[in-house]
Amino acid sequence: KNVPVAVRAEAKHLWATLRELAPEGEEAIRYGMPTIRVAGKNLVHMAVQKHHIGFYPAPSGVARFEAEIAKRYRYSKGAIQFPIGAPLPIALITKIVRFRLKEERARAKK
Repeated sequence: KNVPVAVRAEAKHLWATLRELAPEGEEAIRYGMPTIRVAGKNLVHMAVQKHHIGFYPAPSGVARFEAEIAKRYRYSKGAIQFPIGAPLPIALITKIVRFRLKEERARAKK
């Protein structure tokens, strides 16, 4: 895919942030998207689209932070759209990923 340089930099920054937050995560491609997996399950996905970077933290990740997400971003049951050219909300992404990590670690212990 021909991704503009500026968008590529944003996407790389998001991926680096995800890797830093989940260092034990396994990198994979799932549903055609870069994915971080923990304990054999998908933690989060991301993908560059035409007008946004898609962030897919599972329905639970969206639901838990829906009030905060809804103030600024388009979203659906399991996806959040970060507009290209706008700063990535690293603090929000961090909260969501930490929540998902707790969720997946708890599931793995069962």
